Amino acid sequence: MKVLIIEDEKPSARRLQRMLNALNIEVETLLHSVEESINWFQNHPHPDLIFLDIQLSDGLSFEIFEAIEIKSAVIFTTAYDEYALQAFKLNSIDYLLKPIDDTDLANAVEKYQERTPKHQPVSIDFNDIKKLLVNPVDRSYKKRFSVKVGQHLKLINIDDVECFYSENKGTYLYTTEGRNYLLDTTLEVLENELEPQTFFRINRKFFVNINAIKDMVSYTNSRLQIKLNTYNEDTVIVARERVKDFKTWLEA
Repeated sequence: MKVLIIEDEKPSARRLQRMLNALNIEVETLLHSVEESINWFQNHPHPDLIFLDIQLSDGLSFEIFEAIEIKSAVIFTTAYDEYALQAFKLNSIDYLLKPIDDTDLANAVEKYQERTPKHQPVSIDFNDIKKLLVNPVDRSYKKRFSVKVGQHLKLINIDDVECFYSENKGTYLYTTEGRNYLLDTTLEVLENELEPQTFFRINRKFFVNINAIKDMVSYTNSRLQIKLNTYNEDTVIVARERVKDFKTWLEA
């Protein structure tokens, strides 16, 4: 199986390569830009499988597919965790939300392998996905959550939520009043339910509300530590792979 990684952040590309090597999958090439990728595809046989980042240093990776007819299967590796995920899921082998998890990667590879040798190239409408990325469709997001308090149900408005986090296989919301409540959902489901201009997934276990950020401090390994208004734990850390997107989100 010939595998190609297209990822503009070289440390992230090398990390994914090591993770694939651990699965006994050899990566043929690492590419880091639209221009470099187009030149490569013009001069090399196309791979069986591409791990494709969306935002590259010189544009969206869809520009590659506009210039070159590519029949390879695609697994998206994306920091987009809101409106486009369903399009990715429907139009590709799978998508992997950064920072990529070992188990998620193994499952995605297994999903691809289940389709071979009878695998047929995936028909991906990149234009439709690109439209979602550039001009997201109007949609509504969660405005409130119902939580159980003893034998009662309580409604919590989204504006009163400081963060969402996972812990011990449970998903919790934490309010501006300093209370946390167990939810009957997962962070993966919340990705499509939270307004992306207000909430950002800083790592695999945390969403933060931009209005609850009190301070941001440089942290080890090029990460950021977030101080929230009332949530006092020291575990609110922006993953290194998400720092660039987090800063872009802050300025949007």
